[in-house]
Amino acid sequence: MASLLQIPVVWQTALLLTASNLFMTFAWYAHLRNLNDRPWWIAALASWGIALFEYLLQVPANRIGYHEMSLAQLKILQEAITLTIFVPFAVFYMQQPLKLDYLWAGLCILAAVYFIFRSP
Repeated sequence: MASLLQIPVVWQTALLLTASNLFMTFAWYAHLRNLNDRPWWIAALASWGIALFEYLLQVPANRIGYHEMSLAQLKILQEAITLTIFVPFAVFYMQQPLKLDYLWAGLCILAAVYFIFRSP
């Protein structure tokens, strides 16, 4: 635990949000591939089970990050991480085509990151 405290707050937050986002992405979308032939409520229960792990990481991430970042910065950081996780998930796990629109969306998110973090 002492080594975790030596990691800068922004990095602790980003790492926890990244892990959280992996769970969130699977909770939100994996049932479309894996449980498509099951009733919706089974998919919902499975998603809620996965989402529990997302919240176990996301809540501490936001609490840690809020010591040094604003609420808006936390949200934009989460959105940037979401796109970073979602694109490989969509392409490799869900077998969706890689689109140039992901690049444009990524550039928009990078602009949002720049604007939200440029001033204290």
